[in-house]
Amino acid sequence: MRLLLAIALAGLAAQAQAVARPVSYVDGWTVISETDRQSTALWVHYTLDPQLSLGWRSEWDRRAEFQVHGPQITYLAKRWFGADYQANLYGFAGGGWAQGTGDNEGIEGGASYLGLMADWETRRLFTSYRMRVTEAGVLGSYAMQAARVGFAPYVGQTGDLHTWLMLELDHRPQNDDTVGVTPLVRFFKGAALLELGWSIPDSQPLANFTYRF
Repeated sequence: MRLLLAIALAGLAAQAQAVARPVSYVDGWTVISETDRQSTALWVHYTLDPQLSLGWRSEWDRRAEFQVHGPQITYLAKRWFGADYQANLYGFAGGGWAQGTGDNEGIEGGASYLGLMADWETRRLFTSYRMRVTEAGVLGSYAMQAARVGFAPYVGQTGDLHTWLMLELDHRPQNDDTVGVTPLVRFFKGAALLELGWSIPDSQPLANFTYRF
């Protein structure tokens, strides 16, 4: 009975993570759009094997006033299964061509970044952490880290609309307001995921959408 319960919980977690995570199922494509208090990005990736995805990311850092366009590779370093939880650890790296915007218009050069993501989840509770460092040459060097906690007010079944209430804290040492606090709600059903929130200190929206096919 314990084994059957673990398999069932893992299956439900895998359904959510196939939508939300940066490595999907083999031969699967994922489209992700992200907007937070700092930047707006569009990311499309293809899963080569159960541990590796390769894609293209275009990101506009609205505060630092530059864009980066280029490939990103993501590696699932470790996955843990328990009787009632699943956890993941990812590493990623990318880069490409950076172009200044706004006051930085006309400045161009190479850029690169690397980071990690980790999460732990049950059917009721969720927590995650991510960090990234970016080197954009004459456009500057940047770092960020963010952590989330969340819970599901109800437990849905496969095919239902799932809802999570979350709180994200992020730290960006190069900003004047170094710490951001963003309450958000996550919805997912089938192959689609939507997150909507609002950053309290600087009154900026969070809007993320993911679709897997």
